[in-house]
Amino acid sequence: MRLIILGPPGAGKGTQAARLAERLGVPQLSTGDMLRAAVTKGSPVGLAARDLIARGELVGDDIVVNCVLERIAEPGAASGFILDGFPRTLGQARALDEALEKAHLGLDAVLELKVDESVLLDRIIYRAREAKAAGLPVRADDNPEALKVRLESYRTQTQPLADHYRTAGLLRTVNGLRPVDEVTSSLFAELRLQPRTADPGSLG
Repeated sequence: MRLIILGPPGAGKGTQAARLAERLGVPQLSTGDMLRAAVTKGSPVGLAARDLIARGELVGDDIVVNCVLERIAEPGAASGFILDGFPRTLGQARALDEALEKAHLGLDAVLELKVDESVLLDRIIYRAREAKAAGLPVRADDNPEALKVRLESYRTQTQPLADHYRTAGLLRTVNGLRPVDEVTSSLFAELRLQPRTADPGSLG
């Protein structure tokens, strides 16, 4: 199954993507991880990204899309994947659509976590406190000022993707403010997945 998960910062995309990946047995792919892996591998895409990063420049959509395609062409993604944090813009989404079509591949669904932005601030503050209390590093962007910037970026650049994928008949929207397990159950229901009740170690 090939999926994209959308949602503003703090919506719980990473948690839900990990649960879906475990249930489906497919990799959870983030842009940052894929770029780092491509650079380490020394592939043409990785070398191009490395040179841009070394010069302090942004990695362009063409390189990011090629990085994603390079990764999903690997055997580990043959049965599917979950894209977490990509695409971020309409340009990236359209480039991905075109590239997947050329590769005779298609998306099965785009999952959107809808949340009230006013609640996200409390989530971010709580997450930072929990990390600090556990002696873990606090993300540099887990603060009110950074969240406002990230939300504005999401609104202007990423939110339009919902309409793009709704038009394509792929969008599935769930309430991301409910307890984590309930959100997972809703996502499973949207994909018509059954939890692995027989497996005591399952996250489902």
